[in-house]
Amino acid sequence: MVNEVYLITGGTRGIGAATARQLAGVPGRTLVLAYRSDVEAADRIVAELDAPGSPVAAVRCDVADPAQIEALFSAADEHGALAALVNSAGIVGTQTSFVDIDADRWRNMLQVNVIGTALCCREAVRRMRERPVGARAIVNISSKAAVLGSPNEYVDYAASKGAVDSLTRGLALEVAAEGIRVTAIRAGIIDTDIHILGGEPRRADRVGPMQPMGRAGTAQEVADAVSWLLSDRASYVTGAFIDVSGGR
Repeated sequence: MVNEVYLITGGTRGIGAATARQLAGVPGRTLVLAYRSDVEAADRIVAELDAPGSPVAAVRCDVADPAQIEALFSAADEHGALAALVNSAGIVGTQTSFVDIDADRWRNMLQVNVIGTALCCREAVRRMRERPVGARAIVNISSKAAVLGSPNEYVDYAASKGAVDSLTRGLALEVAAEGIRVTAIRAGIIDTDIHILGGEPRRADRVGPMQPMGRAGTAQEVADAVSWLLSDRASYVTGAFIDVSGGR
């Protein structure tokens, strides 16, 4: 039996780590978790999840660098055939108005959130085309901000996630006949460390009660949706979006 590889970018923190925990422990499945810089966090989750028959490996990769993306997928190839990709790596800038977003911030945002995601999808599709049987699925972590625009806070982040939505839909239609499924999760206000990057670590506590359901979501709730989209239970779902946003 060929070992199946599930690759998660941003796989050692937040939504990516919750997804790793959800997907771990299946015999014949190897998790490859990409991380940018936090070696200690990577070591911790590998120690937590690695098990005989269902190994876990962490690979350092900054998705802003195309060469590192290629190296990541080459490392994943050593563990078996790629069955699934979860694009969870992403960045957000500090809260600011649109007119104060400079060109460097735009370039960095798009390089990570859009180009990095696109290149990971490209590498995944190339490999999945060589594997004509079995589950083959890509899930992109987008944001409800793609629809709402995040005025006065993160317009650049919202725009990058809008691009991810367009990428998801277009790629899904391009590869649907080959049996490769591509979907996305539009996450709402989720209580993770990403808010630290925005300059308000407890933003989920402030904004959560304003949501229709009266609270922020959890990384686990997003991971549950990702797990379903990757599973055979979602075998007729592609080019679709699930809003995990508490009604936002």
